[in-house]
Amino acid sequence: SRPTLPLNSAVCTRRFFPSLICCHPFTDHSLNHRLRFGIHYSMPMSLGRKTALLARALEIGAIIIEDDYDSEFRYEGRPQDSLQSIDTHGLVVFLSSLSKVMLPELRIGYVVVPESILPALCIAKHLSDWHTASMTQHALAKFIDDGHLAKHIRRGHSIYTSRREAILRGFATHLAPWFEVVPSTAGFHMAAFARKHVDIDLLLRLGRRAGVGLYSLEGFYFEAQPRQGLFLGFGSIDTLDIDTAISRVRGILLQMDGAEVLEVSE
Repeated sequence: SRPTLPLNSAVCTRRFFPSLICCHPFTDHSLNHRLRFGIHYSMPMSLGRKTALLARALEIGAIIIEDDYDSEFRYEGRPQDSLQSIDTHGLVVFLSSLSKVMLPELRIGYVVVPESILPALCIAKHLSDWHTASMTQHALAKFIDDGHLAKHIRRGHSIYTSRREAILRGFATHLAPWFEVVPSTAGFHMAAFARKHVDIDLLLRLGRRAGVGLYSLEGFYFEAQPRQGLFLGFGSIDTLDIDTAISRVRGILLQMDGAEVLEVSE
């Protein structure tokens, strides 16, 4: 059988003949991918690249899975047309989720598929999961039809933009001697690379004691020698708490730089 190759893993589809191509046209939100290949800024796929991908899929008879996760919350650039919206040959399966747009407890995603593969997809759904709560789906459909989802996204976009800007501003003002932030263009997280050697494990432990949840980039690397840094999520922190957290982290880093830190058992 033909291999399934992710397009955004530096694979040239002209060298292979995959039956399935998975891509994220709106943004390469995969932190693993950006860290592994040294890409500091996520970029949406250009119209030319989208057109070329559709032409190649038509040429080799492949189906494209368009993963639209996180595209509702973009912070830079103009809104992008989906790959599926410019597909005229029924090649694209559009896949997304409401877990971040609303809440994960809904456990509802959605798929927009070409009519040619709809029967097969219905059979696959029946075999893997007989039932999705009808009442929840009807309530959600009503919520969308009445315009509440669009209003919710607009409000959320304003909130997450403020949080993102607070992190960028705080790191630039207070933590620049230690970290360089890698701002993603969409989603609810970003990375910060250490400018010089920082004992990340110690920073995480001292951060927890100070009431600041910090996470290492190490778990997001494929390589045996990951680059030092922090994973920064802003999906659930209040904007007003970000400045306080950054101030505490700065104090910890100054303490680590200026004197030996005496640790006691937690």
